[in-house]
Amino acid sequence: MSAVIAKFEARVEAVKSLLCVGLDPKMDRIPERFHSLELPLFEFCKWIIQQTHEFTAAYKPNTAFFEARGVVGLQELEHTIAYLRSEHPQIVTICDAKRADIGNTNRGYVASVFDQMGFDSITLHPYLGREALAPFLERTDKASIILCRTSNPGAGELQDLNCDGKPLWQQVAERVSNEWNANGNCMLVVGATYPEEMRRIREVAPNVPFLVPGVGAQGGDAASVVAAGLDAKGKGLLISSSRGILFAADPAKAARELRDEINAAISGSSEVHHAR
Repeated sequence: MSAVIAKFEARVEAVKSLLCVGLDPKMDRIPERFHSLELPLFEFCKWIIQQTHEFTAAYKPNTAFFEARGVVGLQELEHTIAYLRSEHPQIVTICDAKRADIGNTNRGYVASVFDQMGFDSITLHPYLGREALAPFLERTDKASIILCRTSNPGAGELQDLNCDGKPLWQQVAERVSNEWNANGNCMLVVGATYPEEMRRIREVAPNVPFLVPGVGAQGGDAASVVAAGLDAKGKGLLISSSRGILFAADPAKAARELRDEINAAISGSSEVHHAR
């Protein structure tokens, strides 16, 4: 188990939460009071963190929302991660950038995301193969979160393609679980909107944690995710919500309620398991 996976499990135990808050700030949706500040997206994210950290196991900034603002946006992202590292070092940070390139370029991404900004983990495309992702996979102090079965409606166009009698998403899950995870530092992205596929992925990747987008605004629900994706230890999930928390009238209440909904589903799942 890598240091980051251990950090994730320790945080889950500490706050009894599998919640990941996605930081996807948009200038046209954040409260007006932030607009006049020097770094509005950072100030908004800092406020969200202050409101939600006690219920949260991980934060997942999506770099697109920061990059869209150019140099200022990159400063806002760097300030957000610096704030988390300083004030909440026990909370896992995920760079949601979905990088993928040849190995030489990936070494640059590793230096930027892991060493310069200090993220704990990053989302990655598997399409270029293990050899290309080696600069990420070799970092035993970090985590590589591989796209497997994504939550978007058109995911099946490629992910459902038959590859030697199995859908491509299953091939990815098996390859990551059996080969790429040699250092115990891999996770899989498995969308909440496909619980039956998630159940199968858990069967073929029993020890790999899942990052689960798609709860709330995209239509996924916590109970289905818990039923399909919990590992044998009753963990193994980071269930992510972005818009449903960020733009709620009361973000703290929204985060607490989703945390509690997840925990209620876990409790119900445990009772069913024991009954059997």
